[in-house]
Order: sequence, then C-alpha cells, then structure tokens
Amino acid sequence: MTLMDEKLLAEAREGLPRAVALRRRIHASPELGLDLPATTAAVLESLEGLELELTPSRKTSGVFARLRGARRGPTLLLRADMDALPMPEDTGLEFASRNAGKMHACGHDAHTAMLVGAAHLLDRHRDALAGDVLFMFQPGEEGFAGARVMLDEGLIDPASVSRAFALHIDPRIPVGRVASRAGALLASADGFAMTLTGRGGHASMPHDTIDPVPVACEIVTAIQTLVTRRIDVFDPVVITVTRITSGTTGNVIPESAEMLGTIRATSPRARERAHAGLRRVVEGIAAAHEVEAKLDIVEGYPVTVNDASATEFAREVADELFGANAFIPMPQPVMGAEDFSFVLERIPGAMIILGVRPDGDAPPAPCHSNRMLLNEEGMAAGIALHAALALRALSG
Repeated sequence: MTLMDEKLLAEAREGLPRAVALRRRIHASPELGLDLPATTAAVLESLEGLELELTPSRKTSGVFARLRGARRGPTLLLRADMDALPMPEDTGLEFASRNAGKMHACGHDAHTAMLVGAAHLLDRHRDALAGDVLFMFQPGEEGFAGARVMLDEGLIDPASVSRAFALHIDPRIPVGRVASRAGALLASADGFAMTLTGRGGHASMPHDTIDPVPVACEIVTAIQTLVTRRIDVFDPVVITVTRITSGTTGNVIPESAEMLGTIRATSPRARERAHAGLRRVVEGIAAAHEVEAKLDIVEGYPVTVNDASATEFAREVADELFGANAFIPMPQPVMGAEDFSFVLERIPGAMIILGVRPDGDAPPAPCHSNRMLLNEEGMAAGIALHAALALRALSG
C-alpha cells in the first residue's frame, strides 16, 4: 500500500458519514424507472460546491458530471445506477422505504452515495489528475435500459472515453474484498411471452376440444431438455418459465394458455441458439397438437463483458489499496444481468463487485431480497476504490 492509498482510505473514511447520510436519504425515498426527481435532486445537492461540469439527460433524470484534471489527458467514466425495485421492504430499518411497494434492494442507493463520495475525494486531488473523470449518475437500470438511453442521447462521445468502471455491492462478500472476472461477468437477459390457442369445451369431453394446457406443460418440459441436450454446458443458458395462466373453473377446458419467462445466456452465440431453440420447440410441439402458438421474444440486456486489461488493472488497484489477495477471481459468470453492459459494448472497462457483508453469523439476504441489508462501513472501500481507479488511470 502506497502513501497515496493510505491517504485515500483515510479520506474515504472521513467522508463516510456524508455518504451514509445520502444513502439513507435515497433509501427512504426510492423511485423507479427513468424519472427519479427526488433522487437526482439529492445527488445534485450533495455535489454542490464541487467544480463539475453538469450535463443533464433530456430523456431521463440522469446526469453526467465532468471533473477536469489539472492537466490534459484521457477521460475515465465512473458509473452509478440510482433506481429502486418495485417490491416491499421488510428490513425494519429506521430509514426504510416510505414509498409503498418500492425498495432499494439492489444497493443502488449505496452505489450513488459512493460515487458522490468519490467525486468529493477526487475534487481534492484534482492536481494529480492528467485527464477528466466523467461521473455517470444513471436511472432505469432495473429493466428500463437507462444506460442505453443516456448513451443514445449523444451527451458524451464514447470514443473519447478510455475506460469505464462501475461498482456493484454484494452482501455475501466480506467488507474489504472485491470480486470480478475478465470476459463474461453477467448474463444477457431476454423475456418471452407465448399464447397457445386451441378450442375450449367441456372438461368431461376433451376429445371434442383442443386443450392448450397439456401442450403448455409439454413445452415447459421440452425447454429443459433443450437446455440440457442442445446447449453446450460450457456456454450455459437458463430458460425459465415463470408464469402459466389458463382457465377459469374446474369443469371447462380453456381455449388458450399464456406463458411468460426469461432467457439468460453468457455469450452472443448461446443467446442466439437459445432463441432459435425456443422457437423450434414451441412451434413444433404446438403443431403436433394442432394448437396455434404465438411466441414473442423481447431482447433485453446484452452480456456484461469485462475487458481483460481493465479487469487486470482493477485487480492491481484493489490489491494495492486493500492488501494482497483482496481481489477474488470469480470462476464463472453470474446469470443475473446489468445494463452497464451497454456501456461496456462501447467503452472498454469492467464492473467490480464490492463486499458489504453485514456483521454477524446469520446468512445475509442477497440482492433483490425484501430483507437485504448492507454494511455501510464497506462504502468507504467503494469510495476509495473509485478514486484509486481514476487516480491510477489518469496519473499522467
């Protein structure tokens, strides 16, 4: 650990109360989607007094904030997502959500507060920067592709940004440890909806009907066979049917059945094979039973692919900042998805997973749990890591 690293950690801990206060303010007033007026107002208020060039998004409540270094050089992008999830909170925290049916269960409140903390830290070390730091405060990560919307507005030129980094908390990893991997880190996420239309009738005379219910069941089983027998186990895919809706009562065969689900893959090739295979299975089984099938696949987030050089750079920075072996190499991708993938499609970079495991021996609730908690002490590590990545990359 260098003297600069020691200084960054000390300053991050010094600024932790301010970051915790911002995190709790955002946590208590969660907002969804692309329009987060209260969250953005809290961020802008917390950035007051810093010499930043602000560029607000026209289509969202997001904002880019540019900190210009003392000398000219490349631009580094640091991103935080700001939106919450549409779910109840059952944590019992004093600052628990006051907005019914909304909760910061994925740590975006901490992501935002840590990036604001890093802006304060880097503002103090502006003279050491040979280049610019571009802070991206982004709404709509949870299903609204806010990163893509902001990039497509043309508010920044991705070609002018040398690298991009984002932190994502994980309550299962100890404080002071980080994790990541080169290549595919997170899966793509696509949704599908299908309608199977047959011919309804009396449940006692199925031969006079075309029953869509057993066809739906057969498709569910066939999807599992597709995944295990037609997809390379070393290039994995997950296809999950999450909802089947059909019928109204116990003695009537319904005319139709509707199904919803998700498709996850860790490479474009596997993603394409999953789409094609699902269509083949649905159309083939429906045709065999004379049921009309309509399948809609909605493409969502692409695979989150970490640049190998950027990931190795982050590993070196983390090990120097937190001590040898602070970085945990992840052996395989996680099947969750992230819209930071849209940033990484245009700018080489990496997402790093930050440990914020709560104290105690009880198994921690994971992200997207209504009982998810995080250790706020871990936010100091996130603030320092953001700053260290920028200072090392723009050292001149």
